[in-house]
Amino acid sequence: MAPMTGPTLALHLRLDGVTDKDGFLDRCARDLRFPDWYGRNWDALADSLTDLSWWAEGREPSGCLLDIQGWLAFRDADPDAAAIAADILADAEAYWATQGRPLVVRYDDGP
Repeated sequence: MAPMTGPTLALHLRLDGVTDKDGFLDRCARDLRFPDWYGRNWDALADSLTDLSWWAEGREPSGCLLDIQGWLAFRDADPDAAAIAADILADAEAYWATQGRPLVVRYDDGP
């Protein structure tokens, strides 16, 4: 992974009380301040995480940090949704690594 230099975006996703796919997607919209075109489905989540122009607000960040809290409780409540979400997050990390502007997803209690 390339080191992050220059401006780095840092966002926080709080999953307290989230127990299913819809709650997860809604919380992403709120906490990550997704754009209006975010469709609250898995494809829209993937699209939003691989087109971060809306996050940058006119800046060219060298990378992004996504800090997720409450992952374990969400994963326990809906293992299938959590597995899909983790795959999408991992795919987004891999995509941005190839772009030289890493996205780092940090889970507070493991993916």
